[in-house]
Amino acid sequence: MEKRWVYGLLKKEPVLIISVFLALASMIVVPPSALYAASIDWQTIAVLFALMLIVSGLEHHRVLKALSDALLTVTADLRGVAFSLVALTFFSSMLITNDVALITFVPLTIIAFTGSGEERSLMYVIILETIAANVGSALTPVGNPQNLFLYNHYRLSAMTIARVMLPYVVSALILLTLLLLAVPRTKSPKSGPATESEALSALQVTRYLALFAVAIATVFHRIPWPLGVTIVAVASEKRLYRTVDYSLLATFIALFILVGNLSSLPSVETFFAEHLKGREFFLSLALSQVLSNVPATLLLSQFTDNALELLKGVNVGGCGTLIASMASVISFRLFSTHTEGKTLRYLLLFSLLNILFLLLFITLHRFF
Repeated sequence: MEKRWVYGLLKKEPVLIISVFLALASMIVVPPSALYAASIDWQTIAVLFALMLIVSGLEHHRVLKALSDALLTVTADLRGVAFSLVALTFFSSMLITNDVALITFVPLTIIAFTGSGEERSLMYVIILETIAANVGSALTPVGNPQNLFLYNHYRLSAMTIARVMLPYVVSALILLTLLLLAVPRTKSPKSGPATESEALSALQVTRYLALFAVAIATVFHRIPWPLGVTIVAVASEKRLYRTVDYSLLATFIALFILVGNLSSLPSVETFFAEHLKGREFFLSLALSQVLSNVPATLLLSQFTDNALELLKGVNVGGCGTLIASMASVISFRLFSTHTEGKTLRYLLLFSLLNILFLLLFITLHRFF
């Protein structure tokens, strides 16, 4: 019974279990101390919590269902739906960050494909959305946390970031378009008129759209994050607290502890001080696969002045393993919560598609 419980937990929460295990293992090398709290990005955790509440509110009050119905109405088939959703994720990630884009559009994708007769395509489309968010966000300073840090740290211009990343972003968009052709042209189901019980509440729609605006302002530092998160937490319906994916938040905390412990080791600092020069692209890409690209950026920026190679490496390094980008963990959790028993298949397909994009980016690096 105990073995069956452990296997079931590992199958349901593989990323959480592995993250916690690695964090605990790192504690053997770096004993727990007050510095642990400093290694956790509480702002990211808090904003993610707020966004989960908002998306749950939009879903509970059928706003996402209404958007899904509208999308199914204006597109002839599910391939068109997939194209629309991936494109929305790709371009919106440039402005609202890759995390927010996935939190917004993956639940919409789940609703659109559930009951369509093509749920087998759901996994495929969500993975493509994840790649779209990770790559599209690379084009702007505000698209993802690592770009915002590099923009400030090296005093880069938005034009410089766009110029350097444009070949990678455009080539990825072309490959995404080709891969979307594999989605069947199944006719999209047309939804009937909403019943009275299904009708949208204008008050609730306004409430959660306003909270979404507060969250976006918080992401862009227009509102201090403690204030923004407090507004969302207080103004949201308390029943939504039960819908928050606390295991995802725990995964992030474990990964932050792991990264903080590794980066504090003198041997790690010595290695990068000696071997990083001239290898910024490949080392940052490789390190992103095991630490995630944001912590990799923070660590490697201490040892190099080659901002542009680091910019390319950590952005294309967001593709690859599941933890190469924290945004990828978000979409995985959203999918695995909705669909049980397919996590291993998801991870396999995710890895294969991401390797394809990595090969494309590594080839492009020879010319750009």
